[in-house]
Amino acid sequence: MAKPLVALLTGAGVSTDSGIPDYRGPDGLWRRDPEAEKLVTYDCYMSDPEIRRRSWQMRRRTEALGAEPNAAHRAVAALERSGVPVRVITQNVDGLHQLAGMPARKVLELHGSARSVVCTGCHARGPMADALARVEAGEEDPACLECGGIQKPATVMFGERLDPVVLGDAVAVTKACQVFVAVGSSLQVQPAAGLAGVAADHGARLIIVNAEPTPYDDRADEIVREPIGRALPELLRGLTGQERPAGPQGG
Repeated sequence: MAKPLVALLTGAGVSTDSGIPDYRGPDGLWRRDPEAEKLVTYDCYMSDPEIRRRSWQMRRRTEALGAEPNAAHRAVAALERSGVPVRVITQNVDGLHQLAGMPARKVLELHGSARSVVCTGCHARGPMADALARVEAGEEDPACLECGGIQKPATVMFGERLDPVVLGDAVAVTKACQVFVAVGSSLQVQPAAGLAGVAADHGARLIIVNAEPTPYDDRADEIVREPIGRALPELLRGLTGQERPAGPQGG
């Protein structure tokens, strides 16, 4: 008997145990502080060299690139290694699913990756670590080494659209899966949030793991409010046929 395809939509709550705060969410820093939001707003970044200089300094100080996968990331990778077909659709840009052992080809990064930079002119890509090394060495706004163009993190800034290919792949996976787990996401930021509804519409078992209520709770087959670092490993062990302790659930 074929094992069910499991799709996981992962949000900022999956990475908080790794020390990465939710900057981008509805209550995150980018929304609360207009000056900080400019650092990740495409038009501001492209038009103002001072914004770019501040943006690079912010990234030089951030600890995101030094973060390590936590129990939730490791549990997802363990599920994939068990032979269950797994695809991860993530709103996070930290690359921790891959560091935990998920094959990169099975991870769809809706908002891009903070571990790379891209030239806005020729679209050449390179490691963020190399760009930050140039900043450490004194370059305030490191230009593309290929064409001299403006470089930016390979993340989706405010004012940019999601990559239509990545989004299309995410929709296709969502329609095909038998189990859809939305974990650590408020399910309020579209179009990612809408994937939960798409999964339910196509007959998937919808499981929501989140501390707070979401707009899709009434569509869920199971709701888990327990801390993600403990709840997700137990939940995923259950999907492999292993017993998991009963916890406070509803839905």
